[in-house]
Amino acid sequence: MEVPTKSALKKALKKGYLTINGVIATTATILYGGEQLCLSIPEEEGGTTKLILPITILYEDEHLAAIHKPAGILVSGNRLKTIANALPQGLRQSTLPDATTPQPVHRLDYATTGVLLIGKTRSSIRALNRLFEQKAITKTYYAVTIKAIMPHGEIISAIDGKPSRSTYEVEKTVPSERFGFLNLVLLKPQTGRRHQLRKHLQSIGNPILGDATYSLENLILKGKGLYLHAHSLKFTHPFTNKEMFIQDDLPQKFKRIFHTL
Repeated sequence: MEVPTKSALKKALKKGYLTINGVIATTATILYGGEQLCLSIPEEEGGTTKLILPITILYEDEHLAAIHKPAGILVSGNRLKTIANALPQGLRQSTLPDATTPQPVHRLDYATTGVLLIGKTRSSIRALNRLFEQKAITKTYYAVTIKAIMPHGEIISAIDGKPSRSTYEVEKTVPSERFGFLNLVLLKPQTGRRHQLRKHLQSIGNPILGDATYSLENLILKGKGLYLHAHSLKFTHPFTNKEMFIQDDLPQKFKRIFHTL
């Protein structure tokens, strides 16, 4: 297969969504040849624009859903190409009386991958928002951090003047010629500040691999994206009372670093 040039990739991305081996591509995506490319282009239907974007569903019922959020796409915002705009075509319409347009009930950063929770009815959206406000939803993340790090710890440095708390545990470490060490770190945010995990890890001298915003000088990995993944959500279903544990497998780029995963 002929490898597309960067200018060709940019043109494709302007038209719609380009996926490479099922993952949303950006202009920073590196192509080696042999990849499977799929271009999804928004369609015009009856004067309105319809976004065609494949959605990977991790769980779905009449009340709520959980999907895989790929890197390189906003959850919501003032543009067409968002997860929120793709949900009506990607999920089943609820048959409940208060069914509404599916809506994300929390956010993940543009560059972050992982589990995203969706409400499909008005009552479900309200109930899930309450669970987040009450800290009744347990979130776990995985990150790849750089440099030597303590095997576990708690980070309580304030963010934007507000109390913040994250705990972490190192699961695997491999040596790195450039970064000293690369660490697979399990993270549990206890508060929900913006960019909390990224800022907290930078504050202890172990920023996330690929983080161009919260990094150390001359230690930025370019072209591979951010190594931060929302791995799981645990909560009690607000309507069935079932104990829910939804997880999203680690991306392949994590597994390429830690070969025994």
